[in-house]
Amino acid sequence: MTALTIAAARRWGLATLNGAGIDGAGLDVRRLLAAALELPEAQILARPEHHLSPEHAQMFAAFIERRRGREPVSRILGARAFYGRSFAVSPATLDPRPESETLIETTLDVVRREGWSSLPLRILDVGTGTGCLILTLLSELPRATGLGTDLSEAALEVARDNAAALGLSQRVGWRASDLLENVAEQFHIVLSNPPYLREAELAAVDPEVSRFDPHLALNGGEDGLEIFRRLSKGIGKVVRNGWVVLEVGHDQADSVAEMLKPLTSGRHADVTFTRDVAGRRRCVAVRTRN
Repeated sequence: MTALTIAAARRWGLATLNGAGIDGAGLDVRRLLAAALELPEAQILARPEHHLSPEHAQMFAAFIERRRGREPVSRILGARAFYGRSFAVSPATLDPRPESETLIETTLDVVRREGWSSLPLRILDVGTGTGCLILTLLSELPRATGLGTDLSEAALEVARDNAAALGLSQRVGWRASDLLENVAEQFHIVLSNPPYLREAELAAVDPEVSRFDPHLALNGGEDGLEIFRRLSKGIGKVVRNGWVVLEVGHDQADSVAEMLKPLTSGRHADVTFTRDVAGRRRCVAVRTRN
């Protein structure tokens, strides 16, 4: 591969990944080639006759081999884009996904509707992982501060690094906690993307998920609702007059809303559902009034 042009490298990479049955192979090849060459993706398209050095060719070949083995591009490159920003990932963290951006849109809509945009809001992110949720919200809400919790110390280290990279270290704290076990403060908003896959579903998910995402961040118990039950028992203590915003499985919205109903006044407007880009109810938001 030492004499390859960009165009030839793209053809080889595309043929290799297509042969392995990788969906979206064209985009993956472009991203991996750009990373190997340390060039913007636009230049990969604009400079097809540019020759790869032996070192770049070797790196690109290694990237393609890893992707052929179903390792996600984000894991290969060590970062994932989320809501227009880049977040480092590690084996200890869930890979941020586009459907989780529904949590951001829902929370920002709640803030606008409540007239809270200019307030010094306090936000709690339970099971923070990379920190992408809390850090995105703090970036979008300049007066807000927050706390991210996680059972994994290794995940918290990644979140700290992401906060530093975004210049947000002074506005966010991190704490090791099993859900709300070590949290006693009050918050305006509590959000979480908890594990919600059923145990039986874990064996059937894509290899990109089953082999590379931590099972701790995926396994929601026999019916997928175990963590929601635990959260619902204590969440009213940390957000007595505010909002709870949760990501849920595609068929779990009604069950989760029912669990949180005791925290509301019973008014219809206290519970809202948001659909993801695929049209599935992906987010449940509840106005607490206790």
